[in-house]
Amino acid sequence: MGREPRTRTDEIVNRLTQSIITKRLAPGVALDEISLAQDFSVSRTPIREALRQLAASGLVELRPHRAPIVANADDARLSDMFDIMAELEALCASRACQYMSADERHMLESHHHRMGDMMRQADMNAYRQANLVFHAMIYDGAHNSYLRELALGTRERLAPHRGVQLEMPERLATSYAEHGEIVTAVLQGDAIKAALAARQHLDLTRRTLRIMHTEEQIA
Repeated sequence: MGREPRTRTDEIVNRLTQSIITKRLAPGVALDEISLAQDFSVSRTPIREALRQLAASGLVELRPHRAPIVANADDARLSDMFDIMAELEALCASRACQYMSADERHMLESHHHRMGDMMRQADMNAYRQANLVFHAMIYDGAHNSYLRELALGTRERLAPHRGVQLEMPERLATSYAEHGEIVTAVLQGDAIKAALAARQHLDLTRRTLRIMHTEEQIA
């Protein structure tokens, strides 16, 4: 029973994120709690929590005694963050080739196979959560606490943008294939190949987001 509000909040966050990123909700638009609660057929509690999460990721601006608004998009800063995230992911993957233990490699491979089942079942919610675990396993496998902290912090800021592209069913298959390239490189201990695969994974994520934005503008 305690899980339902959290799950509903996640759904609200995902839907609002997609609307904000694709500009269906333009910068400066007020987000009224009562109206949103009616739209989503929920109480105001999960709406407030969703807005807090969106504010933490920089998509919403909270204002004292006034309705929150959609934050102004800073495309240049977002691009900079993706550039840095790509290098952090590449470094983590490269180091994982050197420092991951045999047990960690086995766990990574097993987790990847389980994600394959989620992909084939088109279970987006399960895949999205497993995706977070997958990348955390790579960060942990780098065995550098400061690098892990930087990667997790930057990923958290990009999470809404990275997560929303998994709403596209065809993206699950390409994401899984990209993960496979990373896993294969790590298992082979090929640091150069792992770094390249990690960078390409971020680049394809960025391109998918651009496609989503373009399609929404055309629609």
